[in-house]
Amino acid sequence: MALYAIGDVQGCDRELGALLTALQFSAERDRLWFVGDLVNRGPDSLGVLRRIRAFGDAATVTLGNHDLHLLAVAFGSAQVRSDDTLNEILAAPDRDTLIEWLASRPLLHEDQALNACMLHAGLAPQWDIAMARQCAREFESALRCDPVRLFSQMYGDRPDRWDEVRSSEERLRFIVNCFTRLRYVDTDGRLMLRVKGSPHKAQTRSLIPWFQAPAARWHGPRIVFGHWSTLGFFNNADVTSLDTGCVWGGTLTALRLDDPDAQPVQVACAAPVER
Repeated sequence: MALYAIGDVQGCDRELGALLTALQFSAERDRLWFVGDLVNRGPDSLGVLRRIRAFGDAATVTLGNHDLHLLAVAFGSAQVRSDDTLNEILAAPDRDTLIEWLASRPLLHEDQALNACMLHAGLAPQWDIAMARQCAREFESALRCDPVRLFSQMYGDRPDRWDEVRSSEERLRFIVNCFTRLRYVDTDGRLMLRVKGSPHKAQTRSLIPWFQAPAARWHGPRIVFGHWSTLGFFNNADVTSLDTGCVWGGTLTALRLDDPDAQPVQVACAAPVER
């Protein structure tokens, strides 16, 4: 059995099929982790959802910001944007089944045997793994119990520091921002949610990638994440970043997690989307 983690698919079902072929993946034998953002921007989000759901227990998915946007639209709490590619899902005969399945996915997945965790974006430096786990379960419970209320309160950039959270609504907003939007923090440990560029760019040199925040408390398990296409593939003892921007003309990346010597497997984008 092999365990592969795969970066942001974002509706690139053709490339996902090619990647699984390159991996010689078998749902009866192997397992897949998807770091989130299964849908949107790419040409076949419906095909991606149907394919991954059909894998059953062989596929584990954590929710990304685009997945949550789809859910917010489906529950009537947000509007389809001009650059979204979600209409095919929303009009599909199996729409309700797919939305129910997606809404039941977690924000955080842990594998204690591998000493690894998967999430979409990042973790607050003030959190240890136990707190991250608790926060993920709080959001997941709110999503399943009252999604309309959750999505009506979810959007916004504040509060941007954990110790400044003052209400249950602010708590859930901070949680989802960490798990699905975070790339940088500042020297005070505040979330810098509007910055998307590469750490190598001059305009980001005063900021800190979330996984390099000094005195961050979450250290322990290896964190597998996506969301950050301008960072690209990055792998060290603490974290593995797998979003290599397939939908924008990059590649779709997989990495075998149960083999410490494994190298990434990548397939090129067939038809990039214009930004």
